[in-house]
Amino acid sequence: MTSESLITLLIVDDHPVVRDGLRGMFESAPGFRVLGEAASGPEGVARAAELDPDVVLMDLRMPGGSGVAAIRELTRRGARAKVLVLTTYDSDSDTLPAIEAGATGYLLKDAPREELFTAVRVAAEGRTVLSPAIASRLVRAVRAPAPGNEPLSAREREVLALVAKGTANREIARELFISEATVKTHLTHLYAKLGVNDRAAAVAVAYDRGILG
Repeated sequence: MTSESLITLLIVDDHPVVRDGLRGMFESAPGFRVLGEAASGPEGVARAAELDPDVVLMDLRMPGGSGVAAIRELTRRGARAKVLVLTTYDSDSDTLPAIEAGATGYLLKDAPREELFTAVRVAAEGRTVLSPAIASRLVRAVRAPAPGNEPLSAREREVLALVAKGTANREIARELFISEATVKTHLTHLYAKLGVNDRAAAVAVAYDRGILG
C-alpha cells in the first residue's frame, strides 16, 4: 500500500496509555498511519496545523483545553482534517456541543476495534459517523417538540441525500445545477422542517424518520 493511500491520523487525548493503545492499534492495521499525538485541545490544534492529518481522533474532556474548543477552532481555521470524537462521555452536554462545533463523527471508547477502523475510514471521506447510542441520543435531543412538521420538498430531499454523503455545498450546487446560495437556502429550510441546527443532526433525524434509507 502506497503512502498516498494511507489514512493519516492525529491522536488527541490527555491519557498517555490511551494514546499508546490507539497508536498501536492503528499502526498494526493496514491502511492507517499515525502522524502524531497531542495531550490537550490547544496542542491538538497546533499539531493538526503542523501535520495536516486526514482525521483527528479527539477526546473531549482534557485538563489542558477541551476537545469542543479545539474542534471549534479547527472549524474556524478551515482545517482539512475531519474530527472524529472518541470519548467515554455520551451526555447531551457533551454530544451536542461537539457536533455543533463541527465534529464529523462521535464514538465511545468502548467501540469495537473494527467499528473504530470503519468510523475513521468513513470520517476520512467526509461522511458523518455516529455510534448507535450517540445517534439515538442526538435524535432525541434535536427532534422537533411538536409532530406534524412540514414535509421536505423533492429538492430539499436531493440536497439532504447529498449532505448525507458528505458532499460540500459547492459540489451540491454543481451537481444540482443551482447556485451555492440556493443550496444554503434549501439547507436553512430543511433544518427548520427537521428541527435541527446543523448537517450532522439533519442526517441523524432524517435516518430516524425514514427520510433517508
